[in-house]
Order: sequence, then structure tokens, then C-alpha cells
Amino acid sequence: MARFKPLGKKLRLARALKQNRALPLFVLIKTNRRVRNNPKRRHWRRTKLKL
Repeated sequence: MARFKPLGKKLRLARALKQNRALPLFVLIKTNRRVRNNPKRRHWRRTKLKL
């Protein structure tokens, strides 16, 4: 990827990076482990972003 990125693209990439996390532990505790995985989780090689 190019070193220079437009600000809009950089912000979208930063948001995608923050979204790509596991569930917080308090969610597991709150839902009594009914919610186990993050459906928005994305692997950098398998699924590409449409930016």
C-alpha cells in the first residue's frame, strides 16, 4: 500500500482496525457466555476491505 494515504482513507482504515478486536470480557459475563464471537471480526488475508 502507498505510504501517502488521503485522510479519509486513513480514518476508515483506523476504524476497521479498531473494529477488528475480540469481544470484551464484560460482554461474556453480561450475556452468560451466550455471545461468544464477534461477527465483524476480519482476517487480513481472507477478507479484504472495500475501501
